Amino acid sequence: MNQQEIETHGARLYEALLARAPVAPLTQGAPSMTLKDAYGIQQDLLRRRLQRGERLIGHKIGVTSRVVMEMLQVDQPDFGHLTSAMVYYDGAVPIDSLIAPKAEGEIAFILKHDLAGPGVTEAAVLRATACVLPCFEIVDSRVRDWKIAIQDTVADNASSGCFVLGDSAADPRAVDLATVGMTLEKNGAVLATGAGAAALGHPLAAVAWLANTLGELGQTLRAGEVILSGSLAAMVPVARGDRLRMSLGGIGSAEVRFY
Repeated sequence: MNQQEIETHGARLYEALLARAPVAPLTQGAPSMTLKDAYGIQQDLLRRRLQRGERLIGHKIGVTSRVVMEMLQVDQPDFGHLTSAMVYYDGAVPIDSLIAPKAEGEIAFILKHDLAGPGVTEAAVLRATACVLPCFEIVDSRVRDWKIAIQDTVADNASSGCFVLGDSAADPRAVDLATVGMTLEKNGAVLATGAGAAALGHPLAAVAWLANTLGELGQTLRAGEVILSGSLAAMVPVARGDRLRMSLGGIGSAEVRFY
């Protein structure tokens, strides 16, 4: 795929983002699209958002469970980028800012040191982490009806919509991140439970994978960035009026409402 084609697809996704109007799967019109092409489109989409005035504040890891990998027919996670326009600090998210949102409970990492791959280990991630927080990632797809191949979701910034961080932070050295339990409630009813190990076997392993993958592309995870380490349970569809709460044992809770 040449640069002009990459920019054409990037423009389509950017316009879909602004208009909240989904497009047909990119792979439908470009069946030979590779993952490298898809990440090129993702970078073009990010470039357009940064030119609009958004700032890069972190990254997200997706496709961390074996079930989703099998569904998308891949054997590794994917990643996307977080910008200043994607974070909601008060936990109130306007439903009209999204297309087809679903909520995921995750562990967010806040870095205090840079992480530059290759060669980043779980121990290095632990040393570089200032704190971990409970987090909701609100995934969304600019691709119509979530009819996505892995190339479609990668191009579409790993299907990321926005995110909400909890108020409590914990020292990652004081919590067993692999066994920490998560409970996710929607309108007072428990809909999902999970554990840290759902994120690529260990959240630290997920962040190490991201640092090493970005390192191969000449990119570095920077101090102060937010890293979403992957969903701990199945996605939960949301609609206007819904209120969700997720709690992580030994870490805290996060809440989000949609209006």
